[in-house]
Amino acid sequence: MSNGKDLALSHVGVLVADQEKALEFYRDVIGLEVRADLPFAGGRWVTVGPAKQPGIEFILETPEMVPDDAARAAAQARMASGAQGTLIFVTDAVDATFARLRDAGVEVTQEPISQPYGVRDCAFRDPWGNYLRFSELQG
Repeated sequence: MSNGKDLALSHVGVLVADQEKALEFYRDVIGLEVRADLPFAGGRWVTVGPAKQPGIEFILETPEMVPDDAARAAAQARMASGAQGTLIFVTDAVDATFARLRDAGVEVTQEPISQPYGVRDCAFRDPWGNYLRFSELQG
């Protein structure tokens, strides 16, 4: 019986409307590694993750992949209004990351600023409305 101390996070779903476009965005623009790209009954299993964290994968998940009718309808509604999940990344160079993503045309929601809690960060939105934050530890 687990008491929770043996748990580790392995996958997080990121709601997207188009897996191919999401793969291009997260791989080619953000710079994540492709971990899996496999067909399965009723869909495609596509995951990406940061090179420094081989144990974590983001599932590029479409509403159609959700097997439960009510949850699928909720995912479709979220997608219609902007998926609005959040991914926060740590980087050694937030200003350079900001410039690279801005210059690639990613929608900026916050330019780099130094926060009172010890990070300098910036924020973007992916093409489906998910928030992407990039933080650099200060000090």
